[in-house]
Amino acid sequence: MPRRSILTERQRSALFDLPTDDASMLRHYILADDDLERINERRRSENRIGFALQLCALRYPGRLLSSDEIIPEKVLRFIAAQLGLTGDDILPYASRRQTRQQHLHALRQIYGFKMFSGQGARCLRAWLEHQAETARSNEDLARRFVEECRRTQTILPGVSVIERLCADSLVAAERRIESRIANRLDNQMRERLDTLLTEMLDGNVSRFVWLRQFEVGNNSAGASRLLDRLEFLQALDMSPEILADVPPHRVTRLRRQGERYFADGLRDITSDRRLAILAVCATEWAAAIADAVIETHDRIVGKTWRDAKKLCDARIADARSSLQETLRSFKGLGAALLEAKGDGASLDAATEAACGWVHLERMVATAAELTDTMAADALAHVVHGYHRFRRYAPRMLRALDIHAAAVASTLIQAAKIIAADQKDAPRQASFLRRNSKWHHHLNSQEPDDNQLWEVAVLFQIREAFRSGDMWLRHSRRYADLKQALVPIEAARASPRLTMPLEPEIWLADRKARLQESLEKLAKAARSGAIPGGAIEDGVLKMDRLTRTVPEAADDMVLDLYSRLPAVRITDLLQEVDNDVGFTEAFTHLRTGVPCKDRVGLLNVLLAEGLNLGLSKMAEATSSHDYFQLSRLSRWHIESDAINRALAMVIAAQSELSMAAHWGSGITASSDGQFFSAARQGEAMNLINAKYGSEPGLKAYTHVSDQFGPFATQNIPATVNEAPYILDGLLMNEVGRKIKEQYVDTGGFTDHVFAVTALLSYRFIPRIRDLPSKRLYLFDPGAAPKELRGLIGGKIREKIIIDNWPNILRAVATMAAGVIPPSQLMRKLASYPRQHELAVALREIGRIERTLFITEWLLDADMQRRAQIGLNKGEAHHALKNALRIGRQGEIRDRTTEGQHYRVAGLNLLAATIIYWNTKHLGMAVTARKRANLDCSTDLVAHISPLGWAHILLTGEYRWKNR
Repeated sequence: MPRRSILTERQRSALFDLPTDDASMLRHYILADDDLERINERRRSENRIGFALQLCALRYPGRLLSSDEIIPEKVLRFIAAQLGLTGDDILPYASRRQTRQQHLHALRQIYGFKMFSGQGARCLRAWLEHQAETARSNEDLARRFVEECRRTQTILPGVSVIERLCADSLVAAERRIESRIANRLDNQMRERLDTLLTEMLDGNVSRFVWLRQFEVGNNSAGASRLLDRLEFLQALDMSPEILADVPPHRVTRLRRQGERYFADGLRDITSDRRLAILAVCATEWAAAIADAVIETHDRIVGKTWRDAKKLCDARIADARSSLQETLRSFKGLGAALLEAKGDGASLDAATEAACGWVHLERMVATAAELTDTMAADALAHVVHGYHRFRRYAPRMLRALDIHAAAVASTLIQAAKIIAADQKDAPRQASFLRRNSKWHHHLNSQEPDDNQLWEVAVLFQIREAFRSGDMWLRHSRRYADLKQALVPIEAARASPRLTMPLEPEIWLADRKARLQESLEKLAKAARSGAIPGGAIEDGVLKMDRLTRTVPEAADDMVLDLYSRLPAVRITDLLQEVDNDVGFTEAFTHLRTGVPCKDRVGLLNVLLAEGLNLGLSKMAEATSSHDYFQLSRLSRWHIESDAINRALAMVIAAQSELSMAAHWGSGITASSDGQFFSAARQGEAMNLINAKYGSEPGLKAYTHVSDQFGPFATQNIPATVNEAPYILDGLLMNEVGRKIKEQYVDTGGFTDHVFAVTALLSYRFIPRIRDLPSKRLYLFDPGAAPKELRGLIGGKIREKIIIDNWPNILRAVATMAAGVIPPSQLMRKLASYPRQHELAVALREIGRIERTLFITEWLLDADMQRRAQIGLNKGEAHHALKNALRIGRQGEIRDRTTEGQHYRVAGLNLLAATIIYWNTKHLGMAVTARKRANLDCSTDLVAHISPLGWAHILLTGEYRWKNR
């Protein structure tokens, strides 16, 4: 039977090689006193060290040593030193098979090690089959098996045996899951699912492919297309319960396979697997399309509001000339009347002479119209969007399974009226807040005119979904917030939460810290000791930081980069992959086996990173054609794989000696970078006036102090960046190690201040308008007189205490990654009724913001650290702009998934360049030291691995050793 290979050489080495790093040897290879007694029972030195080596190997990694195995010198010296011997004493031992067998027998008798055979092997096989369902990858299952063998003191069988056992278990688990899903389908359901592959639309697209071609829209036509698909899937009557007890990552894998297969490819595979893929896709797509409908409605409401505001502004602008003319006329009339009164003349005659009564009536009517126009708000014009809503809204409200909290019960009733198109039903406005501006406009409508009322309902539905007052069952994005939060017991047990379980303890600590920090700030204000600032008459004034880069740093940077070799981008990628093996992260979506066509995969990644696209890359390289690249992209490129590859590169770069000069990997900055898009209305492309009139999206990236871009995500160009800070910190291994996080002005809110503090992150935003920010205290009246002009209000202590359990649950939910933190933060920020949890977090954020501002004002070193950290992030933008050479720098992908791959690929390419530069800059520093040139730590810290002038990015892409 041929060997079934599911691991790469690098993965096998990590699992089965003897460890040579100091930490692992100290953990696994320290011999206890009783170990030394048994070892010293052997007379000869070669037997003692051989016995000790075999004991250590059986403990970790858990296998036998072979007779021809070369023992790493570090391991030999480490073990021999404990025995008072030298590494050369092992040589005679290696040639004596009988002695090694005797030692193995003794080790089994003394320590209880057992061979992989008999009942023990059968139990391990059964355990392996159970674990295979929850294993996330081939390597994950192999690692679990090895760890279980160590735990049970079972000597590992050969590598080929382990790979075959894991492969068989994975295949069996996959078939069990597929059969489990298929067996829950009745015959009628099976027929309907198979029909998806045979039914053709417009003669050339199967129903199956048509269903998966959906994206969030921004108009009524886009909403109708989504509803067509949603209603079709709902007609299938596919219950989400068919996926019960199926691990979520298995569901995701089946869905992704369905998104990559074409109809003819699916028809050719076995029935259970085909039905499982179709059932998963139908269920998952129904939930995803429902979310897309809500998001589309959100965009349509936003577009309607913007159109209304533009119309309002345009009418005000048009009225300015009439306003000026009317004011001049009234000015002339008023002057004539005042003159007539002064002369005692008739006011009637003066009026006739100035403008005439008929003209005065027209002037008054015009003034009344102008008064209404100038006082109007955008709500007066949103009714123009009524017909846009009518094209899809009743259908949307009928199709969606909407649930609501008690506060939105009246809104649900209003939605039902629109869904059922009840002409005679009473139009109540109780779903609006008492002080809402909508009431004024609704009261001015004709009794039988319900258009504005329906628009008001649809506007409020958007706000209710944003805030969580309304939700969809089985939704990924708009689920019930209360159900998403982890239980209070789980929150209390969360290792990430460092705040006390009793709010009084936390509040007492914050009161003491606030009092102490305010006294320090007041004292500094009195003595004029605020670094780079002052408080005068209750007004804060701050100066800009001065540049502190040594003059010699620029010359050293130029010298070091001149020492770097010129390199083709293809050679650079291959060198980094040889060092790191990041291409091993791109496993086949179906089999989980790493991609064997390394050069082809690098071509695809380069095409994504340079924004060329596969067709242009196929023209620029002689190694692969378009169809080969397309196949590799379809079956190997996915978000999780890119994230794993990025993590491997970032981890390897942080271990290079040069990276230590820039930081220890515990601080980071984050910032958004705008990418223009080809057109508006596709995926998340929106216009943000800050970046001009062209549509686009933003990539929000976290960068460590060692320059590693360890997390990136696409966000709409118009949204606030603050909610996405926690995504990069909490949903990423590198992010969890960060202690201090820097952001720019657009990256902070009181909610972010609160959550980062409760999770023990030190949050340091650079606030542009800091003098305008207010301080909040528990007792504003007790504030030092020097600071009273900066006080903004009182902390509502009681609301924090009352909501402390829910605060624990919310923060623990973010830490556990149950839902993306940004999603929860956006919901809390959107509550129109000032939900108590949102208010409590805001109050905590005000406390933390006050503590931060007082510390910032007194700590010039903190200000400088933040400036340096943010400069590193901004320098990344220049590198990525240089790499984005294809398609004039525009992101032209029409789908959200395509845009994500483009930006993630760019981030991965930037990370590989940073690794290569870090490695070779380290060599250049060594060469500079040999030349007796200045390479002090202070100077080296000012080097950046973000240069690209020495890298050839264009031309024909040639690869070595294909």
